[in-house]
Amino acid sequence: MSARILCVDDEPAVLSAFERGLRGRFEVDTAASGADGLQLVATRPPYAVIVSDMRMPGMDGIQFLAEVKERAPDSVRIMLTGNSDLDTAIQAVNEGNIFRFLCKPCPTDVLVRALEAGVQQHRLITAEKELLTKTLCGSVKMLSDVLALANPTAFGRAARVRRIVQRLAAELKIAQAWELELAATLSQIGLLALPPETLEKLYHGHALVGEEVRMFASHPGIGRDLVANIPRLERIAEIIAYQEKCFDGSGFPTDDRKGPDIPLGARILKAALDFDGLCMSGLTPAEALGRMSQRAARYDPTVLAALQTAYRVEVPCELRRVRVADLTGAMIIAEDVRSATGLLLVSRGQEATPSLRERLKNLARLVGVQEPIRVMIPVRPAAGGVASPARPEPVVRATPAREPAR
Repeated sequence: MSARILCVDDEPAVLSAFERGLRGRFEVDTAASGADGLQLVATRPPYAVIVSDMRMPGMDGIQFLAEVKERAPDSVRIMLTGNSDLDTAIQAVNEGNIFRFLCKPCPTDVLVRALEAGVQQHRLITAEKELLTKTLCGSVKMLSDVLALANPTAFGRAARVRRIVQRLAAELKIAQAWELELAATLSQIGLLALPPETLEKLYHGHALVGEEVRMFASHPGIGRDLVANIPRLERIAEIIAYQEKCFDGSGFPTDDRKGPDIPLGARILKAALDFDGLCMSGLTPAEALGRMSQRAARYDPTVLAALQTAYRVEVPCELRRVRVADLTGAMIIAEDVRSATGLLLVSRGQEATPSLRERLKNLARLVGVQEPIRVMIPVRPAAGGVASPARPEPVVRATPAREPAR
């Protein structure tokens, strides 16, 4: 498929020349002003190269390409103008990160060579970005899968905290919410260093003692060191490092940072982790929020207020018992799922995501799963005030439990 090119010039004759000279080589769109060009950038598929005239009424080429840089940073930008003033060229390069600066009149063969070089540059940019994205996603998935296999309890907590963080991010209108969600997903990876019995005590609200306290205090640093090995996750690694740091400066790591000096993501994650821990100890969300309010110095006041707003109204849920084959995305696991021999496979509180359902189906075939499984299904008032499932899922079959696989 031909590369997509956008040519912006206020002279109709120049635009016609673009279309004639580039026809058959590229897929060309034209715009008669910077504003029209930005409209095309916003509404059309991405352009490989964007060429702009310098002297245009309303919005000149420097302003236009600087705006393009913000809205479509992967598009390669070329300036074409009859003004060969050196200062103009320098300004265009500095403000719009111009790939080429060409002077009018520009021979077609020179323009074509510049466009071909721009297309090649765009391919390099997008290929590198795709590679980095796939590497990043693959690395995160690998760590998450290792946690799920090695410690279902820790993985379950990470999944629950991620849901809390999503609600907090929406309430606080966090711009880079994906960073916060990723930090929540990987927040428990350092707990792989803790003995399973210590984790069980932690997640059931029992006090840690002696060496257990020291081991738990080390897990954010271990998580940070693991995540910091992945390119471009430095900020997420810092959030993980400070997830157990209180707003008043207590907690760990034991350094001088407190209040706004602690990363915002870590302040949010701290509140989410404590809220989850209190709820898992048997408190209702309202009771958990009340307990946290009594310890308000530990939390960023803005984050605590957002948490109170997000969980002010509890979503009613219907409890059911279903088989592995009947799990759907609307369900939340209400009790630990164990193998036929009693090994913990999935801890309670996790969403029945496609990956979790597939994993349970595989485990059911390999080691057997104790069925039926208790699940919660959020319900909402329907017309007339009658509660109905939160999603239009089929009615769940509650079938008798079969004997566990031997």
